[in-house]
Amino acid sequence: MPTSLDRLADGGFSIGIELPLDNDWTPSGNAKRRHDGRHPGVPDLDIHAELAQLADTLGFRALWVRDVPVYDPSFGDAAQVFETFSYLGYLAGITHDILLGTAAVVLPLREPLLTLKSAATIQELSGGRLMLGVASGDRPVEYPLFGRDFASRGANFRDQVALLRDGARGHLPPGLEVLPAARSPVPLLVAGLAQQTPAWIGEHMDGCLAYPGTPADHLQRAANWRAVAGDKPYVSFIHLDLAEDPHEPLQRHRFGARAGRIALTEELAAMRDAGVRHIGLHFRRNCRPLDETMAEIAADVLPIFHANTKANAQTCAA
Repeated sequence: MPTSLDRLADGGFSIGIELPLDNDWTPSGNAKRRHDGRHPGVPDLDIHAELAQLADTLGFRALWVRDVPVYDPSFGDAAQVFETFSYLGYLAGITHDILLGTAAVVLPLREPLLTLKSAATIQELSGGRLMLGVASGDRPVEYPLFGRDFASRGANFRDQVALLRDGARGHLPPGLEVLPAARSPVPLLVAGLAQQTPAWIGEHMDGCLAYPGTPADHLQRAANWRAVAGDKPYVSFIHLDLAEDPHEPLQRHRFGARAGRIALTEELAAMRDAGVRHIGLHFRRNCRPLDETMAEIAADVLPIFHANTKANAQTCAA
């Protein structure tokens, strides 16, 4: 039976979406945020479920959620607001085919046995669609709030990876176990180096969640990853503003670009050729309505990269 990582890399390259599904970083989105009384970086979640279901129906390969336990105004980003595993359970219940990934769960802040139980639960409820992106965390302010030591997060990360790998069997007294037993192993993808050596990461992780960059950036980064990890998937993200004019050339901005769909297709092809196996599209800078944007990508971009995509004119029109 194919694993979630097998499905992610099926066809050599795939396209997903990073949540939240809002464009609150645009001028109009920011104006609406102020009108609604939301803090900077807090998205509008009124139609998040409908848009997640649309992504599933249109044939996007994965939905990615982040792990931001506490809103910090100095960072100005609440991610998708909802607690990661609770939200994944909800998404598992309202979608059917789309993969569900974390990008990434901060392991040292979490209670290890509950993390294992949460991941196994999502894996079971989703029918094996979970990809567990993990990290050591980069916000020192959070650690004292959870009674954790920031300086020892690297060792804590290694210990938690070991526990996740063996299902806690080597960490519990005889006769005890954590249920449910996942129907298939939950793949672990790492964001950054998590305070580890590249060799350790390449040996113990199933995939890489790379910082956004240009195709040239990814060419070197993917080569470095493959030098220690072989052909394990290399994943990254683009902050996209899809122009209405399909011929509008690509204009780079921080973490991504504004482009018409033709230039977007060329950029994605360059990412694939650089060694990227999956790109998650982030729409908070996108000026157009997200349902319209997603439908255009599904109709005109996904079929170029996805085998047997669900996207078609009838689906998009609906």
